[in-house]
Amino acid sequence: MDKQEGSDVSAVPIEDPWHDTAVPRQREPGAAEIYLEVQRSPAFQEVRRRYRRFVFPAALAFLLWYLAYVVAATAAPGFMARPVAGAVNVAMVAGLGQFLTTFLLTWAYARHARLRRDRAALELRWDTQEMTRGVAQR
Repeated sequence: MDKQEGSDVSAVPIEDPWHDTAVPRQREPGAAEIYLEVQRSPAFQEVRRRYRRFVFPAALAFLLWYLAYVVAATAAPGFMARPVAGAVNVAMVAGLGQFLTTFLLTWAYARHARLRRDRAALELRWDTQEMTRGVAQR
């Protein structure tokens, strides 16, 4: 075989009967693309919208309630020391109200999640797992 000067051997096309170039392989999506697809889906957006509709107002209300307690305790100590019943004063009632509000908010959050989001989130989780099952085995 004669070797020609300046010719590149790798540039010569090789006909391979086992390599099928006529049908391009369809690229399968990776896990990141699957998660992005799920994130853009209307079902995911609905779960997120339900979450935000509960959490943002509830967090804002609780934060204002907490700040009102702190501001009242520092700016109006006479009001907070006012007796309500016996040795119990306004500050103690408001402090216990903080604990009670925390428990009520936790109960309301758990109820809201159970009734409005958990089922849809589980369906999204199962769908995502089904879509990524093939990706994990590659």
